Amino acid sequence: MAAEEDVLGKAYDSRLMKRLLTYLYPYKWQTLVALVAIILKAGMDVLGPYLTKIAIDKYLVRSQTHTPLDRWLSTQPLTGIAQVAAMYVGAITLSFLFEFTQTYLMQWAGQKAMFDMRTQIFAHLQELHVGFFDKNPVGRLVTRVTSDVDALNDMFTSGVVAIFEDIFVLAGIIVIMLKMNWWLALITFAVLPLIFWATVIFREKVRQSYRRIRTAIARINAYMQEHVSGIMVLQLFNREKRSYDEFEKVNVDYMEAYKDAIMAHAVYYPVVEVLSATAIACVIWFGGLRHLGGSVTIGVLAAFIQYAQRFFRPIQDLSEKYNILQSAMASSERIFKLLDTSVEVVDPANPKTVTGPGVIEFDHVWFAYRHVEEDDDEAATQTAAWDWILRDVSFKIEPGQTIAIVGHTGAGKTTIISLLLRFYDVQRGAIKIDGIDIREMSLDDLRGRFGVVLQDPFLFSGTIGENIRLGTSRIEDKAIEQAAEDVNAADFIRDLPAGFQEMLRERGNTLSTGQKQLISFARALAHDPSILILDEATSSVDTETEVRVREALSRMVKGRTSVIIAHRLSTIQQADRIMVMHKGHLREMGNHQELLAQRGIYYKLYQLQYKDQELGGVPAIPSPVLPEVSAND
Repeated sequence: MAAEEDVLGKAYDSRLMKRLLTYLYPYKWQTLVALVAIILKAGMDVLGPYLTKIAIDKYLVRSQTHTPLDRWLSTQPLTGIAQVAAMYVGAITLSFLFEFTQTYLMQWAGQKAMFDMRTQIFAHLQELHVGFFDKNPVGRLVTRVTSDVDALNDMFTSGVVAIFEDIFVLAGIIVIMLKMNWWLALITFAVLPLIFWATVIFREKVRQSYRRIRTAIARINAYMQEHVSGIMVLQLFNREKRSYDEFEKVNVDYMEAYKDAIMAHAVYYPVVEVLSATAIACVIWFGGLRHLGGSVTIGVLAAFIQYAQRFFRPIQDLSEKYNILQSAMASSERIFKLLDTSVEVVDPANPKTVTGPGVIEFDHVWFAYRHVEEDDDEAATQTAAWDWILRDVSFKIEPGQTIAIVGHTGAGKTTIISLLLRFYDVQRGAIKIDGIDIREMSLDDLRGRFGVVLQDPFLFSGTIGENIRLGTSRIEDKAIEQAAEDVNAADFIRDLPAGFQEMLRERGNTLSTGQKQLISFARALAHDPSILILDEATSSVDTETEVRVREALSRMVKGRTSVIIAHRLSTIQQADRIMVMHKGHLREMGNHQELLAQRGIYYKLYQLQYKDQELGGVPAIPSPVLPEVSAND
């Protein structure tokens, strides 16, 4: 994550900018009006010194000069000065109105565009398959929606606007100065090479500092997220002091990077001020000599001094806006990289509707999390090179059956569930419901058939009732309470101060693991699924809670197809069929007694859990040695 934040890239990328502007297109009229307001404001800003020149030359010094405004100005000094002053005040007032217009409209359009972008990012994240989140840390994805979008907002609302305004102001000043007195303008511009050189150095220094700042922020975020989440382990192993020292090092890096950026600003702006003062001094000196020679009026000299003061401010602003633009380009590249991530699991163009009783079938399923493209002719040679998690798995689950899946860690149990819910697509074979490949079904239709309880119960911020309903409007309050009753969760919920309206925060950390698991059971039951999936749902609860869960299970599985993954064999002995997975193969299948009689893998698993007990009064028989399974087995 820190390495990705470290890359800033180009300050301007036409490809990225063109794509960014598409977010402003729905608000093109507001943006266009804001752009016109920027141009008019720039015109008002450069008009002031010129009005000062007219007032001095025409009415105070009364030199024989002609201006484009002569037809509208009085020949009487008092009246003419009042008219010029009114024009000056009018220009300032219009400048205020134009600035208000462009600021409001650009901020409005920018916020709308960023709202659309954040919405698009979040919607895209929800469409990505589960494997994407296994490879990308949560902190990085959150940064895309927050910090990176904020950087783009700065560009839209202040960076681009300020750049356009500065360019228009500079262009207007240059044109007027050259028109009034070209050689005096060249004297003013004589310091520009030095300012340009100072700007290049400043830009490089600040660029390096900002890169280090972003890297340090990424490291601080990652370190804080990891160590706050693991605070219990830190305290348990007395690692507070060591963690503090490690955090201090990261924090120092951030501080030093910021200090370098502050130093660059502290040096650059005074340098520009000194150079601009030098330019003004040159204007006064050479302009004064020319005035004494009669070739430059006092009004021109006064206007040049004001223009010289205004000329160098946009140059300073452009140097600062360069950093905003560069940061925005880097952020946009990271955001578009995320948005361009392909959605691997998609709805079919013409989904089929399943109307049968719900027969589930795995038909010669092969699956690997890491797979490569292969030609049909090379399939046989490349099969052995793949990291297969499931190998030629076939079975059928009839409606209303309770199926248990057991096996060692990594045998492929949870993978079967992930494929059934279509979190991933299989490489070979097919998974069917009532004879229809699940890849031909809509995801909403497919996943709406399942109720799932995971090993690690996840609760959202909100009330207990909202966590059970989970946004499904058809579930009424009575159904929520009935589901809680059926899973033996109603008693402890009603004992809470607010009952079903008790607010939960931070994933429900105020509840015990068993209580959270019971709420997860109630959630699954309240949605009344036709197929129930329990993935290690009782592995993290105590014995008393497990007894309550077993009672709840007996009610939940009635009339439903149920798939249970469990390490505790005591929870699945009453299953209609037990499937034993070993190294990606379906090795055994049968009920509890049939599998014990085979004295195979299931028998060994049973002995490992009950080695101190006797099976039916007969001492436990030594576990058989499991044969190795080849890739082609």
